[in-house]
Amino acid sequence: MSRTRIRGGLAALALVATVSLAVAHGDVAPQPMNTDGLPEVGEEWLTENPYREAKAGHDVWLKAVEIGASGYTQNCARCHGLGVVSGGLAPDLRFVEAEEHGDEWYVDRFRHGYTQDGVTKMPAFGDILGQKAAWAIRTYIESRPEDGALDDHAARLHAIRNELASGKVADPAALKKELEGIASQVKTASGAPVADSVAYEAARTLGDAPESWKRAGEILTVGLSATE
Repeated sequence: MSRTRIRGGLAALALVATVSLAVAHGDVAPQPMNTDGLPEVGEEWLTENPYREAKAGHDVWLKAVEIGASGYTQNCARCHGLGVVSGGLAPDLRFVEAEEHGDEWYVDRFRHGYTQDGVTKMPAFGDILGQKAAWAIRTYIESRPEDGALDDHAARLHAIRNELASGKVADPAALKKELEGIASQVKTASGAPVADSVAYEAARTLGDAPESWKRAGEILTVGLSATE
């Protein structure tokens, strides 16, 4: 994705944000997040996400995604959409590029919020939630798949879901490997290298125990229904 395209995208996001939104974000009190499971990042605000997989390692990245998903749902989804899929009233944050210039735009809005004509459209989250929460939410946002990312795999994912739901899985290890292969092909809208897709989530849940088959099947059921 070119820098010119991203700058244009960020400009478009800023333009959308300046339009009077039908739903004001400013009347929502920020909800606290438990970020104890994440490494400390210091008091001075960073300009680049410290929890990206390439920088922090897979386990930290995954923990940040999990914490960020919960924090996003509590604090951001009302305006920016469930799963970070905007309905058009607020910027679609999936398209903020997963690089430093995208981080700078994001963290400025997170810290200071946004006010238009004396009306708070987005509250300032920085002093309340803190930097670890900011980057956890950012990590979750940038890991979201692009639109239609699962379309080419939908039929096979439905078949895998049905097999898991049946409780009769001949080779769970083979299914896990297949899900991992599908997950590796899913692209993010931000350009981040790893998408936290339902295929990825089901793959890391699936194991030898029948209980894990049920959980993985439920993940696919919910995820695939959201794409239909």
